[in-house]
Amino acid sequence: MPEQPYEPERAIAGTGMGGAMDLGASEAATLERAPDGPGGGPEGTGPVGRPRSLWSDAWRDLRRNPVFLLSTLVIVFLVVISVWPSAITSGNPLTCDLAKAQEGAQPGHPFGYDGQGCDVYTRTVYGARTSVTVGVCATLGVSLFGSVLGGLAGYFGGRWDAVLSRITDVFFAIPVVLGGLVLLSVVTSNTVWPVIGFMVLLGWPQISRIARGSVITARHHDYVQAARALGASDSRILLRHIAPNAVAPVIVVATIALGTYIALEATLSYLGVGLKPPSVSWGIDISAASPYIRNAPHALLWPSGALAVTVLAFIMLGDAVRDALDPRLR
Repeated sequence: MPEQPYEPERAIAGTGMGGAMDLGASEAATLERAPDGPGGGPEGTGPVGRPRSLWSDAWRDLRRNPVFLLSTLVIVFLVVISVWPSAITSGNPLTCDLAKAQEGAQPGHPFGYDGQGCDVYTRTVYGARTSVTVGVCATLGVSLFGSVLGGLAGYFGGRWDAVLSRITDVFFAIPVVLGGLVLLSVVTSNTVWPVIGFMVLLGWPQISRIARGSVITARHHDYVQAARALGASDSRILLRHIAPNAVAPVIVVATIALGTYIALEATLSYLGVGLKPPSVSWGIDISAASPYIRNAPHALLWPSGALAVTVLAFIMLGDAVRDALDPRLR
């Protein structure tokens, strides 16, 4: 067969699947050029040789989500006043004057006074410390304890998985508020730790089941089978391969649950079995202001509003994180 002349207007490019396709010179030149887009890579892939991961895509989506930005600003503000309440108030939440009981807003006291003559503004600011402490500590305890138990049950399965499933069924059958009334009624401590311990005790089954399901799904993936075939130990497979790919659902549920734990602490304190005076808590202030709702509604409005905004901020943050980490919602 005679040799065909070279035609500069045509070029042959590999398809990457063992074949080839004809391209025009302009298309071939486009393939040879460095990729365009942010960081030197094509649009949506990042720098050359560094494809986007789930976490980088999630962070990109979160930065563009106004719900995430708004909730984050509220949460950062709450954390700041929890650590340094003196930054926005110079009063003492335990200093009260009965002569000013149920009085309205005054210069230097924008929220007025409660039924005991305490400054509502100062107590509302200091109450954020209790709520944030309880929410964060309870969420960390529930996430760590539930993730470890659920992850081990999902990975090893068998008898361990069956026993843990039956135990979680028992804990799911316990009403949370009723359990708090029974368990915390015998506690005399005024610290937050009994309340946090109670939340961890009844909150871990939910995280455990989510972690178990995520690990069961991840352990059947090809990269886990390849690591096992190469002789990787169970601990290495769990920590290096399964955990990073199964932790996203746990993070989403834990973020939403944080707001729930704050509301639960306020509920238990309102019922008199959570935190007790002289501790400062929004639940305690709401309970104390309830009998005076007609004469001094401001004493009930401000701590209730602070509690509602805080819980809403964490729930909105959890919803934004869920939308960013779930590929099906993209």
